[in-house]
Amino acid sequence: MQNIWSRHLRFTLAGLAGSTLAGLYFGHPVYGLTTGLGLYLLWTLYQTRSLAHWLADPNTGHEAPQSMGIWGSFFEKLHKLTQSSRQTQERLRSRIDRIQESTNAMRDGVIMTDALGAMEWWNGAAEHLLGFRRSTDQGQYIYNFIRTPAFKAYFDAKNYRDPLELSSPAKPHIHLQIQISLFGEDDRLIVAKDVSRLHQLEQMRQDFVSNVSHEMRTPLTVISGYLETLVDNADDLPAKWRRAINTMATQSFRMETLISDLILLSRIETGEESENDVPTDVGQLVRQICQDARTLSGENQHDISFEASSEYLINGNENQLRSAFSNLIFNAVKYTPARGKIKVLWFTDSEGGHLSVNDTGAGIDEVHIPRLTERFYRADPSRHKDTGGTGLGLAIVKHVLINHDGSLEIKSRLGEGSEFVCHFPTERLVSKTTD
Repeated sequence: MQNIWSRHLRFTLAGLAGSTLAGLYFGHPVYGLTTGLGLYLLWTLYQTRSLAHWLADPNTGHEAPQSMGIWGSFFEKLHKLTQSSRQTQERLRSRIDRIQESTNAMRDGVIMTDALGAMEWWNGAAEHLLGFRRSTDQGQYIYNFIRTPAFKAYFDAKNYRDPLELSSPAKPHIHLQIQISLFGEDDRLIVAKDVSRLHQLEQMRQDFVSNVSHEMRTPLTVISGYLETLVDNADDLPAKWRRAINTMATQSFRMETLISDLILLSRIETGEESENDVPTDVGQLVRQICQDARTLSGENQHDISFEASSEYLINGNENQLRSAFSNLIFNAVKYTPARGKIKVLWFTDSEGGHLSVNDTGAGIDEVHIPRLTERFYRADPSRHKDTGGTGLGLAIVKHVLINHDGSLEIKSRLGEGSEFVCHFPTERLVSKTTD
C-alpha cells in the first residue's frame, strides 16, 4: 500500500508540474496549475461518487467500480473485504439457522430473554407448551404470560441450582419443569420440559401408597387386637405357642408403625393441612419430646440435654414439626449406646432458625449420607432389626422441612457420632412479642 501511495503521489505531482509548464508555455502558469488541480479534484469526486453508489446499494452487483492507481487498489481491497465479510455472515447465518432448526426439533421448550425478561426468541415447542405467538409476543416480558408468583420469584432470584415445577399457563393439564441458565449480561436461557407423565406416575405412586396403607390398617388392627388378647392370655396356651404369638405380636406392631409412617408421609407429601400453619413454640415442643425420649431411653439412661438460646417461634404446622423433631431425637436414643450423650440445641442467627440433634452413637459412613432421606434406605439393615425402625423416619423429616422451606444437614463419621441439623429460613421465624 505504501508503494501504491508513493506512485500515486509522484503521478499527481508530475501531472500538476505538467499543467504548470503548459500554462507557463502560454504565459499563464497559475491558470495551468489551477486547471490541473481542478481536473484532479473532479477525478477524485467522480471516484468518491462511484464508491458512494457502490456502498449505498451493495445488491446492484458484487463487482467494485473500475479505476486505476490508488483508487483502483482501494476498490480492489475494499471489494475483497466485502466479499470476506459476506462469506463470514453467510457462514454465521448458516450456523444460526442450523442451531434454530435443531432447537426447533427439540421436544423441550427453549426461550431466550434479556436480563429483564423480555422474550427475544423461542422454539416451536415453547409455543406448544406455553402458548406463545411469534407474531405478537416478541419483546414481551415472559412473566406476563407465566403469571405464577413462584416463577417470577425464581426468575429474579438467580439461584437456578434446582428446577421449578409448575402447570402450563396455556394448557393446565401439562406439568412443566423449568430450568434457567444465565449467559451474556444476565440474559436467560429458559428450558421448559414436559414432565406430565412423570408427575402422573408420582401422583399414582402417592395415591397407591396412601390407599393401600389405609386399606391395610383395618385388617391389621383386627389381627393385632386378637394377638394382643392371645398375649394377655398366654399363660393358658401351650408353651410352644407362646414364643410364636409374642413374635407375631411384635411384627404386627412393626407393621402398624410402618403403615402409620406411610400414611403420615403421604399426607406430608401431598401438603395436607399446610394451611394450618401457626406460630409454634419450638422450645416448649422440643422439651416435651426430650421428656418422652428419656422415657424411651429407660434402663439405657442416656444423658439427654436440651438448650434453647432463642425465643423465636416457627410459623408452621405443629403436628408436622413434632413428627420431624421426634423422629430425629428418638433415632438418637435408638442408635446411641447406653449412657451415651444426646444434645439438642435450638438457636437462631442471621440465616434463620436451626435445631441441632447431636449424639455419641456409632456414627454413619459418609458414603451413605446422601441417601439417608430416601424411603426405606438402610445404612445398616441389622440395626433396624434391633430397633424396629421402618426406614421412613428421615424421609418424613425431609418432607416436613420441604413444606416449611427448610433443609436437613447431616454430619456423621463412623465412631464419632452424628449430628442432624434442621435449617429454617428467616421468613419462617416469628418473635414471641409479635401479636
